[in-house]
Parts: sequence; structure tokens; C-alpha cells
Amino acid sequence: MAYVAVSGGEEAIEESIRLLEYYQNSAEGEIAVEAITNQLSLLVDRVMGEAGLYSRSYAALALRQCEGSVEEAVFLLRAYRSTLTRNYYTHAVDATNMRVIRRISAAFKDIKGGQLLGPSYDYTHRLIKFNGATQSPQDIRQTLFETLEAEQPEEIASCPRVSDELRSEGLIEQAAPDDQSPHDVTMHMLEFPTTRSARLQTLARADTGFVSGLAYSALRGFGQVHPTVGELRSGYVELYVSYLLDEQESVYLGEVLITEVEGFSPAHNKEQLKISVGYGAVFGRCETKAIAMAVIDNELNQDGPYPTQDEEFVLMHGDSLEMNGFISHLKLPHYVTFQSKLDAVRKTRLEGNKSHE
Repeated sequence: MAYVAVSGGEEAIEESIRLLEYYQNSAEGEIAVEAITNQLSLLVDRVMGEAGLYSRSYAALALRQCEGSVEEAVFLLRAYRSTLTRNYYTHAVDATNMRVIRRISAAFKDIKGGQLLGPSYDYTHRLIKFNGATQSPQDIRQTLFETLEAEQPEEIASCPRVSDELRSEGLIEQAAPDDQSPHDVTMHMLEFPTTRSARLQTLARADTGFVSGLAYSALRGFGQVHPTVGELRSGYVELYVSYLLDEQESVYLGEVLITEVEGFSPAHNKEQLKISVGYGAVFGRCETKAIAMAVIDNELNQDGPYPTQDEEFVLMHGDSLEMNGFISHLKLPHYVTFQSKLDAVRKTRLEGNKSHE
């Protein structure tokens, strides 16, 4: 397509940027990055997941810079991520050893290790607290800390997976063996059909609304799945890399907060009378996205006519930057192409009028 300069050129663009800076800094005081990190933590988690970079402070900084726009914050964080060197790949994480802060199952009431409700809005009244400003955050935190210290809740160690018991009974459909190293979608382009590791990586970085909307369409009938959440767990997992001088030794890097979901559905092979497992895992406490990932993962294992079962359709249209970038490009000048469309319409109408005379 042919683009031409916007009327006003460089001077107009500079004034536009100055006005944007005014909007960014119109308040008397600046919001502290720490405040965004702690009080808008779910938004920070979403940006980290879609950007593919685990850094709470940088995600909060990006959100402050772009007035809270998720897609712009993801753009900034991914751009920064592209400048970083990659020295190691961590070992595969076993979330069975997760330091759990929340763990529930919709499939069973009693599970080994117990259910832990943890921090969630699922059990709250969806009412705005108009009088919330009457008590300072410091007072609220102090009250809560005193209560928690008095109760001294037990620390939950590693929890066995709910699916392990079903697997021991032979009720879980066996996944196809995959001995290949995980496909790194940030370094290599997708090729279809792709591997499951590439699929899950792409879904984890995809726009949360897109993935949730696709999963919703599958549940409403434009798909063949209505899973049960076998297990949803949120917590901290440890990261290790191989020691440079001895690959048999591991070096501890730290821990990250993730949410992991296993969704149970009837097996794709109806004759087996087994359960298939869809999987989702994301940075932070993004439960809806993790559940939606598990739904889509299960859908993509089926050969069907619905959009959620078309691997190329799902994986090529959910990227936050690609999606928002292509839609945003419509704001750029299309004077020449639109004039050609108008000329074509006028010509066709003129020819049509002549044929009726």
C-alpha cells in the first residue's frame, strides 16, 4: 500500500507527542512503580504474560508510561526484551513442587493435600467500596497482618496432581510421545502443523481477551469441549539452569509466580472411554487465561470444522502486537488506495447507468 505524509509533517507530529506527554503527566503527583506493581498486580501479570518477560517492575513502568494501555505496555516490554541476551535455558519446571498459594479442583471435593482457596475474587461481592478511602491502605495492611499472624496458617508443601490418581487408574488418555526439545517461538517461526510446546508458548503470549473469547465460543457450541477444571493451582516455582562447568549440576536462579490449569474432557477417541487433559500455564495470577488455554489446547487436539480446532487460525491471530498493530495501521493515511476504490465505484455506477439507458 502507498502511504503519504500527514498534513503538517514533522512539526505536527512533534506537537502531537508533546500533547501526549501532557496527558501522561497531567496529574500533580507521579504514581509510584511500586504502587502499580502491588495494587494493580493482576494487570501487571497480564502484561508480563503477553510480553513474555517476567519482570513486575518493568511491566509496571511500561503501564505508567502508556497511561495503562495493555497493548502499548506489551509493545514496550517486548521491545525491551528483544535487546536482552539469552545465555541459558532453564530446566523444565515441575509444578508438582510448586509453593502453592491457591489450589482448587472443580472435579473432586476432597483431593490429596486439600483445597486452598487463596486470594481470589470468586468469593467476593462485586460491589464498589465507595467508602474505601476512609481507611488508609497502611491501616488495612496492619489489621490483616495482625490477623494472619494470630491465625498462623500452615504452609502447604508440594501437592500431588489431581490427575496423577486418575492416571494411575489408567483413566487418562496418553499424550503422543514428544522427545524433541521445546520449540522456542521467540527464536523460530511457527511451521504448521506445529508442536504442542510451540502451541502452548504461543497461547501463553497471546492476547488474554482473544484466548478467552475463543474458549467461550467452544463452550457455547462452536466446538466439541466442555471441560471440568481438574485442578487450578497458583504459586511459586523454582528455576534452575545447568552449571556451566558441569551439566550434571544445577544452579538455582530464583522463583516465579505462575498459574497452572489441567482441564478434563472426554477422550477424543470415544472407544477408549478415557479422559483427555487440556493444559494451560501463564505468568502470575491470570486464572481465566490459563483455563481458556486448557480449553483451546484440548480443542486443537481434535480434527473438527470449528475455528477453535484450526491450529493456524488460532495461533496466527491471537498475538497482542500483531493484532493491535494491524488494526491500528488503519489509522495511517490511505488516501491513494481509498481514492482508487472511489474511482472504481464511480466507474462501475457510470457503466451501470449507461447500460440501463
